Amino acid sequence: MGRDERDEAWSPAQVCTNGHVLTCMVDELPHYTADHCKTCGVETITKCPGCGAIIRGYAHGGGVFVRYSPPAYCHSCGKPYPWTEAKIRAAKELAQLVQGSPEEKRLLEASIEDLVRDTPAATVAAVRFKSIVGKAGKAVADGFRDILVDVLSESVKKILWPDAPPSRR
Repeated sequence: MGRDERDEAWSPAQVCTNGHVLTCMVDELPHYTADHCKTCGVETITKCPGCGAIIRGYAHGGGVFVRYSPPAYCHSCGKPYPWTEAKIRAAKELAQLVQGSPEEKRLLEASIEDLVRDTPAATVAAVRFKSIVGKAGKAVADGFRDILVDVLSESVKKILWPDAPPSRR
């Protein structure tokens, strides 16, 4: 697919497949681009691996420039970006390490998908997730937070971690 006219208002972003942002203004700041991430060494991308649409970065004429966070899902095909897939996989792996019944582990894994997608089921998933993870202890809860914080909506974060300051998105 590549670039379509809906994307003309956006500068492409360059993000590594682990979610580290190199630049949200590839066209304007090409000297910030690189083939590999300086933080983790993996390949960088500017387009969705699924459909080839640009990863939307800075919006031209968008007013005040705020801290850029890469999107979790492609605006064109709806598939998760590689960093979102990696975070979901890691969170599901951590869910299997939680002490609890097989049913609790299954519910915890199922909740992760709803939390990341921010669907109407996200509130129910967040309450369920918080209940199960609350029994697991601080280390496990902190692990989930470290993995998921960048791909969750502010409303879900408020349910899971009400005392945390809001992200500067």
